[in-house]
Amino acid sequence: MKQLWLFNQINSDLQRVEKELHRFVETDFPVLQDSAVHLLDAGGKRLRPAFVLLAGKFYGYPIAKLQPVAMALELIHMATLVHDDVVDDSQTRRGRPTVKAKWGNVVSVATGDYLLARSLELIAQINHPEVSRILAEVSVEMSQGEIQQIKGSFDVRQNLKQYYYRIKRKTAMLIEASCKLGAIVSDAPKRQVWVLGAYGHAIGMAFQIVDDVLDVTAEASQLGKPVGGDLQQGIMTLPMIIALDRSSQKEHLLYLLGKQDKSEQEVQETIQLIKDSGAIDESMRCVDLYISKAKSYLQELPNVPTRKALEDLAQFIRDRNF
Repeated sequence: MKQLWLFNQINSDLQRVEKELHRFVETDFPVLQDSAVHLLDAGGKRLRPAFVLLAGKFYGYPIAKLQPVAMALELIHMATLVHDDVVDDSQTRRGRPTVKAKWGNVVSVATGDYLLARSLELIAQINHPEVSRILAEVSVEMSQGEIQQIKGSFDVRQNLKQYYYRIKRKTAMLIEASCKLGAIVSDAPKRQVWVLGAYGHAIGMAFQIVDDVLDVTAEASQLGKPVGGDLQQGIMTLPMIIALDRSSQKEHLLYLLGKQDKSEQEVQETIQLIKDSGAIDESMRCVDLYISKAKSYLQELPNVPTRKALEDLAQFIRDRNF
């Protein structure tokens, strides 16, 4: 797990969540055990559990209630990652071989299903109707977002509305749920539950746009996976949509974006055309709007160190390079 200084207030509890996740995925089936542990050991920033814990910090911090929620959200997130790697034929994630690369599609799908099932066990233990309802709704929306992305592969006619709707489903809703559920199980007032959810939604949208920018600007060593993956898979992202509107070589860019089985040279040429169009700066301006909106929501919350941590976390999401 990649520890961030931003989590200083909750690091010991995040470590406990990590330890319990490893214990919770234990099974008598060696391949399933190995693949689940491999996925956990690949790390990640554990943003979703962190958002659960930080939201609870405002309202008494009932860690016994917060921990199973944090674990359930991370298991759902991990399940989507391992399924995504099958759909995308991804060989590396966070600089390590994916479950798909090591064990193949069948084990990958079974691992994702197992993690999702284990998350359902936790949700049942939480025994809170609002928690169950929100997580069920989010899981359905995430699945629909994935199907929407698959159906839209190499469709260069996608517009901004379709893009924003897709990333809301794929990314923002789970981060929004993390913030809301941390507040709900801590018995926060309804208005504060809404405020934290709105913060999480804005952060989630910004997070995905930054991911899409990094796919064409980062170094592979920083990103932990090949650069230009979205281009190869035909996933239309904000930089691509903006570039198509602004590029002086629109027809050629249309051809490259719509072409399947691009050569590495064509991927690099497409990336350069996107950069030359000014689409990266414009995409980051959209990120800044979401980050500003997220920080404005926080002004309604108590002025305690946790609020500053969430403000800093918003800025980290904007400025990160991995």
